[in-house]
Order: sequence, then C-alpha cells, then structure tokens
Amino acid sequence: MRNILFDLDGTLTDSSLGITRCVQYALEQLGRPAPPADELLFCIGPPLIESFAVLMPDGSPDLPQKAILHYRDRFDLVGKFENHVYQDIPETLAELQELDCRLYLATSKAEFFARQILDHFELSPFFTGIYGARFDGSLCDKGELIGHILDQEGLAVEETMMIGDRKHDMIGAATCRVGSIGVTYGFGSVEELTAHGAGHLVHEPLAIPGLISRLRQIGAGEASCRWPQPTPGY
Repeated sequence: MRNILFDLDGTLTDSSLGITRCVQYALEQLGRPAPPADELLFCIGPPLIESFAVLMPDGSPDLPQKAILHYRDRFDLVGKFENHVYQDIPETLAELQELDCRLYLATSKAEFFARQILDHFELSPFFTGIYGARFDGSLCDKGELIGHILDQEGLAVEETMMIGDRKHDMIGAATCRVGSIGVTYGFGSVEELTAHGAGHLVHEPLAIPGLISRLRQIGAGEASCRWPQPTPGY
C-alpha cells in the first residue's frame, strides 16, 4: 500500500465555516432564503452543483450553475481561508511519508482553490500530486477523479487507498476498485461510510499510519477482498 489519496474538506481541514457562508451568500444573491449553517453541512463533500440542486429544487435547470458562480466569488475572496487544519494532520502526513507512502490530493473542490488552500496551510510539500475538479465541472465526480489520478500517475489499483469522510469518497474508491478508509472525525457518519462500502474506519488522523502499516503486513489487496465489512475503528 504505497499510494494514498486524501480528500480535503472534512479529512484534512474543517472547512465548514467558509463553505456554509459561501452557500448562504450564493442563495442570498439569487433571492433565495439561506438556511442556518448547521443545516448546510450536507454541502461539504459532494459536488456543489448537487448541493445547490437540492437547495433549489423548484428553480430552472441552470440555477445551480448560477449559484456556483456566486459561491466562487465569495470563496475566492475570503471563504477558502475560513478553514483550519484538523489536529495532528501534519504529523499524520509526515508519518505516512516515513512509511514511504506517496500522497495525492483527490478533492471535488476546484483544483485551483485546493492548491491555494494547501499552500496557505503549508501542506503542499507533503503531496506528490494535487488533483481536483475543473471549473467546467469535469472531475467533480470522485470515481472519475480517482480514475484520472490512477491514469495520470500510473498507479497500481492494488497499491492505492482512498481516504475520505463522505459516501462520495467510498463510492469513488469502489468504482475504481481501490481500497478505502473512512474517517469519522469529518462530516460523514459511521452509518454513511459503512453503508457505502468503507473498507476500514479511523476515528482520528494519527490512526491512519498504524492502519496502513497493519494492512501492509497482511497484504492490503487480499484484506480488502476478505473483509466486506469495515474493520473496527482505530
């Protein structure tokens, strides 16, 4: 297990403040009521166009795309840094590097913004590659994105693991037949992660290197086949 793909929001950073404020701003710009922040946490993880379609089901088909443009206006100015790194993430990434892992970012957030965020929080040096969605909406689907990374980097499926906090990460991993670790400290519940195929669960970042080491010892690819249910959380 050499190649580790990390989600960003809810896995490396707590971006809830910036994302919910930008969603509220976009809705207000379109004359729509803006729900309180705690009712918008479901927007963290999925592609934005899906979230706005849920928030405005009675509008024209192009309304979610208009909302995304308003969202990006505020996000580019201030929202991207209304964010903080989860405790122990730098130490976790450093330990994985010591295990000779190659780390890649795999986020549905626009890659342009993802690079700025990793640079701002001094996390970029940990990553061999940084991948995200394009502004035209392509690569926002996690399965499509993971497949793109595998192809671009020449990564072996059996040596690759996806780590994330939402069902989209688990579904994308299953689509591409790579391993998956669900983190429970983010925005997805244990129930969501297990229902959508999480191979393993961890409850804190520093548990990730230990789990990777354990999977290496028993053979990560074989373990994924033998364990249809998630391993106990670490």
